[in-house]
Formats: sequence, C-alpha cells, structure tokens
Amino acid sequence: MRLSTEELERLAKLGSKAQKTARRDIAHVVATRGNGATTVSATMFFASMVGIPVFVTGGIGGVHRHGEHTMDISSDLTELGRTPVAVISAGIKSILDIPRTLEYLETHGVCVAAYKTNEFPAFFTETSGSKVPCRVDSPEDCARLIDVNMKLKLGSGLVIGVPIPREHAASGRVIESAIQSALREAREKNITGNAETPFLLARVNELTGGLSLASNIALVKNNALIGAKISVALAQLRQQESN
Repeated sequence: MRLSTEELERLAKLGSKAQKTARRDIAHVVATRGNGATTVSATMFFASMVGIPVFVTGGIGGVHRHGEHTMDISSDLTELGRTPVAVISAGIKSILDIPRTLEYLETHGVCVAAYKTNEFPAFFTETSGSKVPCRVDSPEDCARLIDVNMKLKLGSGLVIGVPIPREHAASGRVIESAIQSALREAREKNITGNAETPFLLARVNELTGGLSLASNIALVKNNALIGAKISVALAQLRQQESN
C-alpha cells in the first residue's frame, strides 16, 4: 500500500509530533489510528511483509554507551537478527557504543559488511576503529550477498555500511568533539531512554552550528544513491537467474 500525496504531506507537517514507532509500537499506533514515524526495526518488519529486500536509512540504532549496565539496546539490532532485509546505512552514530553493537549483531547472526572499506563507518566519520568481517566493493557484490542470504533462508538481515562522502567527513572531528560534550550534558541532566538520542542529535547540531545536520543530509543522499544501485543490481541478478 502506497501513501497518497495528502498522507505524505500530513506526516511531513506533523514532524516530531508523529510517534516514534518501533516494532513494539506498531499494534498500538494502528489500533488507535495514530501517525507513526517508523524506526529501522518497524521499517524492516513492513518491508519484509511486502517483499522489499533492501532499504536505506541514515544510521542504524545500537547498544548505548554503558549499555552493559542500562541494557539500553536498540530494537533495530534484534530485528536485524530475525528479519531478512538488507539495511544500507552510514553505520552507527558515534553517540553509541560501536564495538559492543557489532558484537551484539554477531551474536544474533547478522552479516555486517562495509562498502569499499575494511572498517565499519561511524556515521559522521569514515572510520570507527572496528573492522568488519565482510567487505563489498560494488553494487553487484552487495546484490550477490543479499541474494545468497535470502536463498539460504538464514532468517536474518544484513547491514551494509557505506562511509560518509570524504568531502563531508573532514568535519568529523569537530562533530565528534560536540558529541562528547553532548554526552556529558545528557548524563548531567539524567536524560536517558527514548529521549536520549533526539536530545544528543539536537544538541550536537546546535554545538556545530548546523554542521552535523549538513553532514547528515549528505550521507543520507549518498546512502540512497548506493542503495538504488544495489537494488538495480539485485533486480538484474534475479532476472538473469530466471532466464
């Protein structure tokens, strides 16, 4: 089912008033006829329902810093372990614990690949210091990986990390410094749970004078470009196999 122009406009005008909707929230939002903005976990669920094998986002959720004590872990990771959809993203935001997130994905049997690099991207920066077990160097490589994952019926999704374009990664150090300041503020104000990520992203944007937002937009556009090429390559691969 496709949203009408009117429905898209209504959702856009609602902005942050639309309920953040993860898998756990789907039944409630539908039952109350509410308006929801889907997270990666909910988007994966709906994509799988209608046979969409690939979708693009900015960054996936992850294990929050100090997650070993708080158990604050994004439902995106659990969904990736049980829903066979490929997620193209710029990696994991550095406000999260990247090494623990990758460990969690490994535990759930999720294939994690990086595009044209051996290191998992850290959203605003090209590198995170964490190596990936799988490297893909072209849309065709990605398509073959996705196709095999589906054919083997592994039951899990894939993450393909695409580094932010190099010209926008130069500001990564400035943004990382702002992230550390925002994290300290969040701890001082005891901001946790669902409120933490929106607070951190908004505060980082303020501290960088809009630099983080510009980088965010650039990486989303780049992800969409790569994701589109992967989808075309996957469609062509399946067409060749059916002939």
